[in-house]
Formats: sequence, C-alpha cells, structure tokens
Amino acid sequence: MNKINFLKEHNARHVWHPMTHPAESIANPPTIVTEGEGVHIVDIDGRRVVDAVGGLWNVNLGYSCQPVKDAISAQMQALPYYSTFRGTTNDKAIELSEMLRDFFRPDGLSRSFFTSGGSDSVEVALKLARQYHRIRGDAGRSKFISLHKGYHGTHFGGASVNGNAKFRQSYEPLLAGCIHIPGPYLYRNPFDVTTSVALAGKCAQALEQAIAFEGADTVAAFIMEPVQGAGGVIAPHPDFMPMMREICDRHGVLMIADEVITAFGRLGSPTGARHWGVQPDFACTAKAITNGYFPFGAVMIHDRVAEVFETGGARASVDTGYTYSGHPVGAAAAIACLTETRRIRPWENAGPRGAELKAGLARLAARHEIIGDVRGEGLMCAIEFVSDHAARTPAASAVAARFQKAAYDAGAMIRVSGNNAIFSPPLVLEAADVETILTATEAGLKAIGA
Repeated sequence: MNKINFLKEHNARHVWHPMTHPAESIANPPTIVTEGEGVHIVDIDGRRVVDAVGGLWNVNLGYSCQPVKDAISAQMQALPYYSTFRGTTNDKAIELSEMLRDFFRPDGLSRSFFTSGGSDSVEVALKLARQYHRIRGDAGRSKFISLHKGYHGTHFGGASVNGNAKFRQSYEPLLAGCIHIPGPYLYRNPFDVTTSVALAGKCAQALEQAIAFEGADTVAAFIMEPVQGAGGVIAPHPDFMPMMREICDRHGVLMIADEVITAFGRLGSPTGARHWGVQPDFACTAKAITNGYFPFGAVMIHDRVAEVFETGGARASVDTGYTYSGHPVGAAAAIACLTETRRIRPWENAGPRGAELKAGLARLAARHEIIGDVRGEGLMCAIEFVSDHAARTPAASAVAARFQKAAYDAGAMIRVSGNNAIFSPPLVLEAADVETILTATEAGLKAIGA
C-alpha cells in the first residue's frame, strides 16, 4: 500500500478530532491537507484552494512567512527548550516581552504572561482577575460575567464563561459564579430591537442589572471578544465595548478582552480593543502571535493591574503557569512574526479586503434566500443559513455541510459551524483571492439551493 492510500485508509481511525463526534469523523473522513503556500492549501489529492479559514483564525501572514520558519529552525539549534519557572528564563522570552510592550502600548498593556495557547490565556486571565481583588482586600469578588454566544476556549474556566450551551453541556457542572447576559447579536436578540445601537444599549443595561443583582462586591471581571468569533462572527455597534468598559469602571469590575482571534490585525486595527477605542485590564492572545506556526500565547496585563501585583506583597505571587510558558522556540517564532507584522501592517489590508468580502456576501444574500444574515468586521465575516427567510428558521447543519463541500470543490476552504459559514482568511490575501472565495461561495449556495 502506498503512503497516500495508507493515510486515507487510516484517516480518523486512531485520532479523535476537536469539536467532532468520533463516529462522524470515521464516516466522513476529514480533508487531509499536506501543503500550504501563500493563502492557499493543497490536499492529499493535489487540489489547491484558497484557505478562507486562515488555518483556524490564526494564519494571518499566510503559509509562506519565511522569517518565522527560519526563526523556529534557528532556535531549535540554539536552545530547543528551557523552563521560565522561578529562577530561570531565556533570552527570547525577554526580547519578546519588550516587543509586546511596545506593540500593546496604546492599549495600556505592558506586562506579559506567556502560555501555550488561547484557552490557557483565558484561564490565566480569569485566575489573575480573582487574585487582583484578593490582593486589594476584596476576596468576595469571584464571579464572572460574559455574553451569550461568546467563546472563550475549552478549559473549565473558559468553558464556564462560554455563552454557547454546545460547548458547556457535556462537561457540566462547571465553575460556579458565572453569569451570562445577552450579547450584540442583532439578527436574533431577545429585546426585539432593530438597530445595533439600540441593542448595545439594552446589553449595557443587562450588564448593569446583572452587577446590581449579584452585588458589585462579588463580581471580579467581565469578559468579551471584541467581535465574537465561534459564536457566529457577531460584530457589535462601535459604542458597545466602550459602554461596557464604562460600566465596569464604575463598579470596580475588571474587563478581560479575549483577543485570541482579533489581536494582530484581523479587524483592520492592530488589536480589537483598540479598534473600538477601549483599554482592557487583560487581553488574552494566541493564534496569530506566531502565525499559527507554533503553539504559543500571552496574557497582556494593564499597567494599573501590574502595579497592584508588583506592590502587593506575598499574596501577589503568581502561582499558576505551564511547562511551556515562555517556550524559547515559541518566543522566537513570535518575535519573527511580530517583526513581520509591524513591517507589513496587515491590518491595513484586512480592512479593505474585508469590506470587499462582506459586500460580495451581501450581493449573494440578495440572490439567495437561504442566507438570512450577513455580518462581520474586517476579515471576520459570516453568513447565516435559514430554511425560512421570513421566520428566520435556522437551516439544518447538514445544509452547511453540503455547502462546505461544494465550495471546496469550487476552490475555497470555508468553515461551517451550525447554520453559519465563517470566513477568516489570511490577512495578506489579495482582491483576486476575495473573488475566488465569493465564486466558491456562490457555487456552494447553488448546491444547497438545488
């Protein structure tokens, strides 16, 4: 048996895939991707398509970012691993922390805590938020408030603040003291409002009410994504995040910005919080910090929070961390990625390309009633499938699966989740690549329309 046949025969037989039923993977084996170049991927059969998924929201600079590949190779030769636990560190972790301080300076974030990925970063931010209040003598502040449809990873803390039952129910009971409030999902909102600015006001009122009901002296932090990703690419009104920040400030509640997807340019700005004009107390990052080439993440910490820890005495010891925190290879990859990101400023391309993509999807929606909603910001876009346009009845997940296959056959890898098709291509794509994605999208729409 040759290698290709071997791989196809054993595909999904001995690997459980994330967010997937094991039996489904066996019945419908996943696409085997073997190569990547620029904004394209190549599968085991040699088909070359535009990757409209961007890996998993993370390959911002595409698959041919040679400086990052070279940095990983060189660091493997120099120092493939060493711990950054008490008493030791490495040169790359130090260098990276200085670069991140400079990059996040407009956000007021000057300290880094390194992790292995986005779920780790969220977990650390939740822990540090609780500890911050304890250092200040407010040990009763232990609760977290988050948004419906929000996604914050797969650890127990992150799953607990997730606002989607799909990512919670199989693992409950989860962390106590997690409160969920309505989010800025205009297409389906509980207030029956028709404008995003009105919805922003209603959600802000819900945060005020939740804090009052729970007691402000019991709430540690409010966590949100600048644009909700896995929940279906839900972009809020520009006033939304500033309103939530003001409420948090008034009640002494910390704000955690989950920037795992949005940091480093995806919204058309260097960070998601900066895109909306807000300084969070913590920013959770990962994904594009190494362009997806190495598992790595960082929690960025605001100056005002850092001061409390650094002058807080014995109670301020940071008693959490990971074996791979500050991994020298990951740090070297992040240094090279950040250097390239600052050089090419991919957010300046993400804005116009995202506008082209969203406008093209809107044109398709006008011709295909199966599209109920088009939404997005920068190079985060989504279309929502409905079986009844007037009633906004969600289409069956099988419809999205058929759409995905037809779109792939037509030249683009597009992610589907529930009744949504999600677009998050590399930030370096060109206008011609946007057209390829739109052409493939229309092919998928015709397939499910038929």
